[in-house]
Amino acid sequence: MKVLIINGSPRIKGNSSTLVKELEAVFLKENIEVDNYQIASKAIRGCMACNYCYEHHECVFKDDVNDLAKRFQESDGLIVISPVYYGSANGSLISLLDRLFYSSSFSKKFKVGAAFAIARRAGTTATFDELNKYFTISQMPIASGRYWNNGFGRSEGQINQDEEGLQNARIVARNMIFLMKAIKDAKEKYGLPETEEIKFTHFIK
Repeated sequence: MKVLIINGSPRIKGNSSTLVKELEAVFLKENIEVDNYQIASKAIRGCMACNYCYEHHECVFKDDVNDLAKRFQESDGLIVISPVYYGSANGSLISLLDRLFYSSSFSKKFKVGAAFAIARRAGTTATFDELNKYFTISQMPIASGRYWNNGFGRSEGQINQDEEGLQNARIVARNMIFLMKAIKDAKEKYGLPETEEIKFTHFIK
């Protein structure tokens, strides 16, 4: 089994990277493969609603998004981590996620998702909610912990003092492993739930 971790921080050795290591240790202990990706200083532009992906099943921009789509498709779970900027997620990360989820045509149904937000002080719950919306619109179960998935720290390494946040990350990782294994077993035993043709409702008269 494999988990894709997308680190939305521009800081290579920042607090988000420390959280990634905390998660990774749990996954590797349970023989779960970890595929790491970090935005860092990459230029990730936003969606321009050209709908190129409708016909070609990939984004028109030939950057990391199309490669990530393949890696996401091969994974059983996705973790997204973001620093908090003005009460919301890093703009580059949102641009990446918009295009990743919209342009990729494979089913994300029952891949397990989890999100983490890291801040000096505030804005984590709003960012956490923002990131979870990508999962809930895609029929992806969310691995939860014993608290909202917050991490606190401003300067490099300060998150190491957030013992509760790091403990919660370990709990989320273990719960994610359980869900991925349970879903894999359920697929083999029961198959997937019945699907319906998508209905689009517009309120234009």
